[in-house]
Amino acid sequence: MDNKNALRAGAVTAGSALMLLLMTSPALALTRDDGDDPGQSMSTAATLGMFVFLPIVLFLVIAGLVMVLDKSDRPQKKQA
Repeated sequence: MDNKNALRAGAVTAGSALMLLLMTSPALALTRDDGDDPGQSMSTAATLGMFVFLPIVLFLVIAGLVMVLDKSDRPQKKQA
């Protein structure tokens, strides 16, 4: 009985994936729309800076500010 259920689940998954692949059409991305005015392409360094390094730096800055400005009640160590 398990083989039948596994086969059915595999068929449904494969069918769903096939339909998803058939419905998406990357060829439409090459068609220009009216009013489409793309800018100049970015270099590899600019792309990495914009979409990789800048978000990492912003995350670190925000996390650092949260840690520095944290006002939660922490137990303070008593100095003897």
